[in-house]
Amino acid sequence: MHFSMHFMNSSPNAIRPASRTSAGQAELYGAVKAMAVRFEFKPGERINEVELARRLNVSRTPLREVLNQLMVEGFLTRSVNRGFIARLLDAKQIHSLYEYRAVLEAGIVRAACERASDEELATLRQFVERSRDEPEDSDATRLLELDEAFHLSLARLSRNDEFVRALESVNARIHFVRWIDMQQGRRSHTQGEHLRIVQALERRDLDALPGLMNTHIGRRLDQITDVIRTGFSTIYMRDQAEPATAAPANTTTAGEKK
Repeated sequence: MHFSMHFMNSSPNAIRPASRTSAGQAELYGAVKAMAVRFEFKPGERINEVELARRLNVSRTPLREVLNQLMVEGFLTRSVNRGFIARLLDAKQIHSLYEYRAVLEAGIVRAACERASDEELATLRQFVERSRDEPEDSDATRLLELDEAFHLSLARLSRNDEFVRALESVNARIHFVRWIDMQQGRRSHTQGEHLRIVQALERRDLDALPGLMNTHIGRRLDQITDVIRTGFSTIYMRDQAEPATAAPANTTTAGEKK
């Protein structure tokens, strides 16, 4: 059984029983995380463990282990009286995550500038140029994949595994909001900004890079509020939508190559 990045485009009813092995537990974790990433658990909704275990064809003990892990990672909360609860889709919290990501990626791009070889930067440029050739009518899923691949490539060029893990973590928590953002036409800005970042890396321009990155990924609170408003509409209308319109889940693990 394999849960890919596109797991959530398939029916949960197709899931086979997860074995009580480390591999089976990892697959279960990926499946439930995918649901949380794309808000299949509606904001503030209590997680019905019995129903979810039945749906995934697993026992409650491994499921509870996964839910506890996702709570630690910020995807769920827990109430004494209600059990596990889906995270809220809150503008201020998302804005805080964007601020954190901006600081994180400023450090990443400076480290990459100091440590990446000319050959590695040439490879990154080739990736950006190929990405620019992606058809304008490509869906938000594909465009977000390309954007996340660019930023994870930068993180790996920093030669710092903690940067990679931290970026993967924050990416997962804002993935749904970024998917909505990309649907609303963010792509035209993204590709040009990627190229300007690569050009500054090639010049080894340490002074320019943090500002370029902040311009690229920064969002004002009012912008995030607008995106979240659309996100709520997507979440509550999703049952009536075509499966292809569903946001894929980012379940990338540390060190995974794109």
